[in-house]
Amino acid sequence: MKFTSRKTALAGLATLGASALVLTGCAAAPSDSGDSSAKSDFLPCMVSDDGGYDDHSFNESGLNGLEAAAKAIGSEEKHVQSSSEDDYAPNIDNLLSEGCNLIVTVGFKLSAATVEAAKANNDVEFAIIDDGLDNEGATGDDGKATGDGKVDVENGKPILFDTAQAAFLGGYAAASYSKTGVVGTFGGIPIPPVTIFMDGFVDGVKYFNEQKGKDVKVVGWDKDSQNGVFTGGFAAGVEAKTAAQGLLDQNADVLMPVGGPIYQSAAEAIRDKGGDIALIGVDADVYESDPSVKDLLLTSVMKGISAGVEDVVKNAADGKFDNTPYVGTLENDGVGLAPFHDFESKVDSGLQGELDDIKAKIISGDITVESKASPK
Repeated sequence: MKFTSRKTALAGLATLGASALVLTGCAAAPSDSGDSSAKSDFLPCMVSDDGGYDDHSFNESGLNGLEAAAKAIGSEEKHVQSSSEDDYAPNIDNLLSEGCNLIVTVGFKLSAATVEAAKANNDVEFAIIDDGLDNEGATGDDGKATGDGKVDVENGKPILFDTAQAAFLGGYAAASYSKTGVVGTFGGIPIPPVTIFMDGFVDGVKYFNEQKGKDVKVVGWDKDSQNGVFTGGFAAGVEAKTAAQGLLDQNADVLMPVGGPIYQSAAEAIRDKGGDIALIGVDADVYESDPSVKDLLLTSVMKGISAGVEDVVKNAADGKFDNTPYVGTLENDGVGLAPFHDFESKVDSGLQGELDDIKAKIISGDITVESKASPK
């Protein structure tokens, strides 16, 4: 890996808002919340992926942003939860029938359904988290759509995050903490919003080795070949626990599961194994979003999903919607590394200072973090 100079300048993120969580079922009418004395008749809506709004991570963060924006503009909001991929298009149609002005879809897997709905309803605005809406006319060697960096629909806005930057910091922290000299990462399914974490993590470990003269090994992901360990989905369960156990059996003492609730199964595997093994969360600060695993958490690689959604909704309500991708970076606090919390006394005393320095160098361009999955 070569670290070269490159600068990134992107727009800032809005302040994160907090709100309560409301669950919905895909077969029922969409749930809504908001002030009955609403000041705005702009109706923002959301469709989850099949991870559900109770994932303590990806979907929940999106809903928090929707609810915060609705409160800020004085409107109601509606959201519907998907139980499977078959629900995506019907759930979008359901919200269209409710008169939504903006529909936010949560996740890469809703891309096709979002584009189709946007083309058929050019009077409605759409946004999607973790997808560029840019699959037309761009294919890889395997014939699959890869994205060409151009948004396919005028009324669709990508909400993206260069998560490799924050995961680089997480990989460095993991390598610094490790006592066995082995750290691991695995994912739900091999899609860009997942592999971008894994790429950054691997590069952060490699940078630690270069700086410290160490040889910490990463198991579960090979960045060069883009091959690794995946559970096949984003649900907690046997597959996720088995994947975690496989990495623990290779002597890993830090695990970063990437894929919503699969971290819960990794936590089970860590508790079964015993010993001084740490977990790294993703998307949200999992120490705060799921206290049941806080004793295991070294840190979390965060992306500002809530803040990104809130910003996009508020701008749309203000008549400022456009289809320019919204990209979160370290520079605009759209991605970041959570505090060490209970592990603060367990990490090297100089680690936070080193991470602050690395973050500054990434922002300045002295260190470039690259992933095939990074937003174009």
